[in-house]
Amino acid sequence: MKSMKSHLLSFLLILFATPCLAIPVAITTTSLPNGTVDTPYSAVIYASGGCTPYAWALVSGTLPTGVTWTPGTKTTSLDLTGTPASAATYSFTISVTGCGKHVSKMSYEVVIQAAANHVVDLNWKASTSSDIAGYNVYRGPDGSTWEKINASLVASTLYDDSTVANGSTYYYAVTAVDTSAHESSKTAAVEAVIP
Repeated sequence: MKSMKSHLLSFLLILFATPCLAIPVAITTTSLPNGTVDTPYSAVIYASGGCTPYAWALVSGTLPTGVTWTPGTKTTSLDLTGTPASAATYSFTISVTGCGKHVSKMSYEVVIQAAANHVVDLNWKASTSSDIAGYNVYRGPDGSTWEKINASLVASTLYDDSTVANGSTYYYAVTAVDTSAHESSKTAAVEAVIP
């Protein structure tokens, strides 16, 4: 009986370990948005495959001055956030290692401009609720990671984003806020490609 339990345990260990070893981890984000000096920067690098937890590393180069990296709460993503302090072109390589010790690397180039050259003009339909106090505007690099970009509620249905960087893609969504400070869900994301 003892050898049967031991054999069964060995089989179960192989069954659970195999998926981790069979599918190597891979970084799926191939490019990152550019940025501008003194404007908050946000980007996310995603990985998939293998098994978690993932271990992330900056293996060469440097991130833009003022930008730091932090693994996402579930380790399947790496968040780059901060406020770039100087204009330059930054090249760096990120690696991710899955629990099976498979490694994936991806190189990136991020240009930080001294000032923005473009403006994204946003407009949306007004909420039909009678107690709307204003709107919040959210921007993100991928349509799923969001940062509020307005300092105070926007009273109209118009907003100009003059903090965009050349050669980047941004996603925007808007929420309505009522007089009791309740915020609606976000609108569908809208993509803006900056030349």
